[in-house]
Amino acid sequence: MENTVTAILRIHCPDRRGIVARVTDFIHQNNGNIVALDQYTNREENHFFMRVEWELAGFSLDRADIGTVFGPLLGKPLEMNWDLKFSDMIPRMAVFVSKSSHCLYDILARYQAGELKVVIPVILSNHEDLGKVAAQFNIPFFYVPVNKNNKQEQENHELKILKEQEIDFIVLARYMQILSSEFVKHYPNRIINIHHSFLPAFAGARPYHAAHSRGVKIIGATSHYVTTDLDAGPIIEQDVIRISHHDSVESLVQKGKDIEKIVLSRAVKAHLERKTLVYKNKTVVFA
Repeated sequence: MENTVTAILRIHCPDRRGIVARVTDFIHQNNGNIVALDQYTNREENHFFMRVEWELAGFSLDRADIGTVFGPLLGKPLEMNWDLKFSDMIPRMAVFVSKSSHCLYDILARYQAGELKVVIPVILSNHEDLGKVAAQFNIPFFYVPVNKNNKQEQENHELKILKEQEIDFIVLARYMQILSSEFVKHYPNRIINIHHSFLPAFAGARPYHAAHSRGVKIIGATSHYVTTDLDAGPIIEQDVIRISHHDSVESLVQKGKDIEKIVLSRAVKAHLERKTLVYKNKTVVFA
């Protein structure tokens, strides 16, 4: 399957009988071989979610015609929100950073090792510190200093760079600036952020110090899509790690960095593999 191009169809719609049968029959009738299928029904809201992937080799419809046929045949009659992608469509990802390097290094190491099926044409930062990291991986680095007086102007500059580089989605790898609502609207459900899981209990610049003073027993991280509501977007991935009274502030910070980079990379991978579906500020993440 690694070398076989596949079509990936994601669906959510009001639940009713026969959706799975009708979708799989559409694929079968066009000589498609299904290689992955996952579904979920939210019974409280009577809403259906599905991800199905099939091989394009031997499929009787040209890939350019699949959506044209599927939409009127099933999409519209079944009131579907649907999205069709192909496994050989490699997304272009921009990485935004500030001064912390742990998430950036982790992403770039996985990228270089071929773990992430993506192209990273640009790294943007509001500080110059991580330019040397970008240089190590031979990725263009743009220094865009942002403050309260030039925020709109600089965000417009960033958007211009992103457009020129044909960026599909953005990863905030510990980017310590709040994106404006206008900026976020350009990339709905296409900006991924990472933060410690203490929010809102330990908000502020020194969350691990605050957690240490309270004697917490677990720390963690949350990765989510960015919305106009600060740190309240649909959650993609979370994880925790246990700590004890033996841990100093320094060890909490180190363990926090470890869990942050792991959670962020998992979230990016789920997005790249088209395994996420956003509905009402929640995210269904297929296995």
